[in-house]
Parts: sequence; C-alpha cells; structure tokens
Amino acid sequence: MNNQHGPSQHQVRDSSSPTEGKMHKEQNIQNGVSYQGSSVFETTSLANGRVKEHNPVEVPETEHHNVQPCISDSIDRLTLKSSMVPVPPSRPKPSRQRKLERTASLDDRGWRRKFKTSRESVSEPSENGSSNGSIPETVATSRPFFEGGHDRDFQSTSSFPGPHAFGNYSESLSDCEHHISKQRSNSLEHALGKASSSSKPRLSRVTSPRPLPPIELSMASRTLRTANRIDAECVDYKESCNSRLGRPGSSLSDTRLHGSMVCDSCSTDSMKSSSNPLNPIRSKDVRNRSYLEGSLLANGALLGADELDRCFPHRRIGIFVATWNMQGNKELPDNLQDFLFPLDAELAQDMYVIGVQEGCPDRREWEIRLQESLGPHYVLLFSNAHGVLYLSVFIRRDLIWFCSEVEYATVTTRIVSQIKTKGALGVCFTFFGTSFLFITSHFTSGDRKVYERILDYNKIIEALSLPRVIPDTNPYRSNTSDVTTRFDEVFWFGDFNFRLNKDRLGVNAIIECCLETDVSQLLQYDQLIQEMRQECIFKGFKEGTINFFPTYKFDVGCDVYDTTSKQRIPSYTDRIIYRSRQKDDISLLKYASCSLLKTSDHRPVFALFQVKLRPGRDNIPLSAGQFDRELYLLGMRRRTTREQRTRQALKDQKTSKVCSIS
Repeated sequence: MNNQHGPSQHQVRDSSSPTEGKMHKEQNIQNGVSYQGSSVFETTSLANGRVKEHNPVEVPETEHHNVQPCISDSIDRLTLKSSMVPVPPSRPKPSRQRKLERTASLDDRGWRRKFKTSRESVSEPSENGSSNGSIPETVATSRPFFEGGHDRDFQSTSSFPGPHAFGNYSESLSDCEHHISKQRSNSLEHALGKASSSSKPRLSRVTSPRPLPPIELSMASRTLRTANRIDAECVDYKESCNSRLGRPGSSLSDTRLHGSMVCDSCSTDSMKSSSNPLNPIRSKDVRNRSYLEGSLLANGALLGADELDRCFPHRRIGIFVATWNMQGNKELPDNLQDFLFPLDAELAQDMYVIGVQEGCPDRREWEIRLQESLGPHYVLLFSNAHGVLYLSVFIRRDLIWFCSEVEYATVTTRIVSQIKTKGALGVCFTFFGTSFLFITSHFTSGDRKVYERILDYNKIIEALSLPRVIPDTNPYRSNTSDVTTRFDEVFWFGDFNFRLNKDRLGVNAIIECCLETDVSQLLQYDQLIQEMRQECIFKGFKEGTINFFPTYKFDVGCDVYDTTSKQRIPSYTDRIIYRSRQKDDISLLKYASCSLLKTSDHRPVFALFQVKLRPGRDNIPLSAGQFDRELYLLGMRRRTTREQRTRQALKDQKTSKVCSIS
C-alpha cells in the first residue's frame, strides 16, 4: 500500500521500565496498534513484510477513557485490510530502509503491471480463438477476483519474512517473487475453474461408436515409398550419413523422407545422401557381400523386382501405338500434338510406337517432327525403315536403362524383292522381364484380294527372324514357324487393306444413317473381322471395338470420301491388333482415329494400352541407355525456336497500332 505520510519512520518513546515497555510493545504488535502514554501509533503492513508506522496521534491523559474505542476502530479497520500482520523485523539503518522501501515499491508496481497485462491477454477474444465465447465469459466472471481489495490480499496474506531477515537481499526478492507467483497462479486456476462451472453448460466429449481404423505408419504414396527402398543390410545408413555429413536439417536431406518409408525388413529408412545424389556404399559391405545370391532371379538383378517396383509400383506401362498411311506426301502437318496427345487422355504414355506406310521421302524430317512434338521427356530409342515403311519407338528418357538391345527384321511380300512398297518391318526388345514385338506392315491392295493378303500374313510370321540375341522369356510356348509366339506382348498395326463387302451406294447410305459411335452395320461387311472369326489370319489376336468411321479413302484436305472416277469404297484398312502369352496382360484403353490430319487419303489410327510388366534377369543384353542424341537436340532446338516465334508474334500483335485516316 502506498504511504501517504512519506517514507520516514518514527521511533517509539518508552517512558516505563524496559520489561514493561517490551510487554506493551508485543501486545501492540498483536493488535496492530502501538500506543505509549498519550501517543497512539497506527501500523500498516507493507508488501515486503515490514510494518510501517504513521504519524502519532496525540491523546491527552485526561481523555484516557476515549482511547479504547479509537483502538477498537483501528483494529476493525486493519482487520478488514489484512488477515495477518507479519512480525516486524529489527530496524535497519535509515539509509538502507529508504532503499528497501523504494525497491519494494518498484517491485509492487511491476507485479501489478504484469498481472494487468496477462489479464488483458486472457480476455482478448481475437487471441484465444474461441468460437463460442466461452473464454471471454469465464474471464468476465472471474474479473472481480483481480479487482478491488482482492488484489491487495495477495500482498497482505503472503506470510514470508522480510528481506532483511536474509543475508542477501536479491535472494530474498527472488523467493518472494516465486512465492507470490505461485499463490496467484493457484488463485487464478481456482477462479477460472469456478467460472467454467457457471451457468453455461459444457459439451460432452464426442466418442466414436466403433473403434477407429489404425493409422498407417507411412503416409506417403506407394511410388515414393518404393523409390527409397534399400537392402536390409544397409538399414543403419541414416545414422552413418548424419554423423558424417552433419546436415540433418537440410532442405534436400532425408529427414523429411525418413517418416514416409516402408517399415518392413527391406526398407526402413532412406539412405540418400544430403550432398550426393547417389546412395553411399560402405567398403565393408562390398567385402562381405555374397555375389552367389541374387544375380539372376532374386532382387539383386539390374532389371529385378526392386527396380521394377521403384519405377512401376503397379507393374504396368502405358503404350501409345499408331499407324498412318501418308500416301508418300511431302507435306507434313505442322502440329502433331493433337495426334500424339488426345484431348480426352489425361496422362501421357510411357512409350510411343508409330508405324508409317508410304512414308514421306524425308524420313529424318518426319522423325524430327515427332521428337519436336513429344518434347524433352522422350527420346528416340530406335527407328528403321523398309522401303517406305517407317517404324519409330520413343520412350521416356528415364526408362532407357531398363531396355535390352533392340533387334529388327524386314520381310518383302512382293514377287520382286527389290520393290519394297509392300511387306513388314518388325522390332523387338525386352523391357525389364517382358518381351515386346512391334510389327508394321502393308498388305496387298484390292477389293477382292483377300487370299493374297492372307498369304502376305503367313509369309511375314514365318520370315521374320526374331529374336536373334535376346533370350526368349518362355521358350516352351514358342513356335518356330510363328514369330508372334516367341514374345510376351505383340502389337501388329498397319495398312492391312481389308475392305467392306458392300457397294459404294450401300456404304454411303449406312454412313449417312448411323451415328459415329455406332458403326456396327458397317462392320458386318468387314473382311478382316470375318477372316479372324474363321481363324484364317491373325490367330490368337484381338482388336478393340471400332467406334469411328472408315479411315479410307478421303479426298486430300477434306472429310469427303473419294470423289474421283474410281469411287473407291470407304473401308477400315488401317488397323491395330494385339496378342499376349498370358491372359489379360494387355488392357485396351482407347481405340480411335484422328480426323485432324488431312494431308493424306488415310486417317491415322491410334490405340492406348496398359501392359503388365514382370521382373527381369541379368542374362538380358542391355542397350546401355543408347538413344539418338542428335535427333533429340534438333527436335529441342526447333521446339524452342517455335516457342520464341509464337511469343514474338503475340508481342508484336499487342504493340501494333492501327491508324485510321478520315
């Protein structure tokens, strides 16, 4: 409490004997009032435990009988102010007394300011984030506890000795602060608890009617988990990397990946280095590892299960297959993206295989256009030609390390072998443990030459000498007279030249009546479907459901069928068929034609597949990541130049000004 009479302290004059004065003093201390003779002294307890005396009140000895009521009033008043009066310590020196009073006054102000600030922060609704206003109501209920005389009760009820009772004043202040802080926190908790149990009811705890499902230890995707698999013998790489590198908090370190790894015996942590993109290898592991295990069939193979799960967790690859008869036209379309990336296909494929019949004279230019359209994510794994038959295989650049050497073979179906306009071109390779065969062919043309086309087919499957170096993945199911039985997955596409057994007027009438998605009436007259049902050709092959109009024969540059004097019958000459050793290894996602490319009398046909993959062995000759680097650079240079020209044209269009002369 603030002293209104200044910091001076008055001494008590004792006129009686020492013993009697001592007894009077003890009694006065207990009652809170000190008087001697005709002088009465009021004492007040300070916050630091000392007793402060006010100016004496002179009372005449003749009015001694009026002293008792005055003392009673003083006692009642002091009892309301303080429930306990501490024992006054021995009197310090006047100079030290003034210092202690000044320090106590500053300490008292600090405590008041501190609790006032904390009280305002608790009652601030914007900071506590309460949506129903429960905390502000609680604070409002307990606010009187901090106001008025209760705030002073913290000081008067703190029963601890004065600072001069200790040897060091700083130590006594720290103890006092701790004592007051503890007492105030207990009172605050009591007030908040009392307010929380006020008129507003508390909601009961919501419990689930059934036990919650267990939380997965790994929240990352399967692709991320399998991309960081390690051997069981290297599970302690994390500790060794952290102790050596000393960068556990790096933004590119493995600290963010350790919690998302698969908790099994094969991979418990990522062992990627913080400073090296390659995984570290310890010398003792190289010395002690057994090379008699896991070289051909187990997980240690370069194309084994671990590598397959890392790249393809679902063990399926997406393949785009297309065929197009270009009619030998020199003019190439400027944009092939609508052809390679259909608008209704959400994802790009992992492999693009394009077969061309009657290709343009400049095959290199055609491949550059393909590379330019596919972009920097794909590289040309292999391309070859047989006369005017072109076959190009593009693959994602990060998958070239899992391909075997690529082999190819050609067959001419003409009587004169030097004429290579009709025939087949086959390409085969192994991707991980699955062998692929892609064949593009051009059969004999003519409306009624069905038998000749069957002969072309038989000659191709017998004459294609594949594979030569690549081992057969299942030699027990191979047939020496049929090349399509020596591979796991076979895709055959091209201009088969099978027609519709219907006259031109009848076909036109059906086309005008039927919708684009329902061409079943036309397919009843298709020669290829009839021959495949009788197993005369393409035995064991499948074809997707056709939901597009015939792709042959159009007038160049428009969507009108042949208007020349020959009046050729519209037909489904361009087809894509497939077969697999294991059932359901190949899933057809889409089978359609592209009507946007009109530089030829044929429309391109494409199909999207999902193919199942199997782990490979170390007995497969790898291609060592080879691809056509020169073609890649040319395609990227053209793509960049085209983009710059497009941006410059847009810039010139925005900055151009049109002047009108009136």
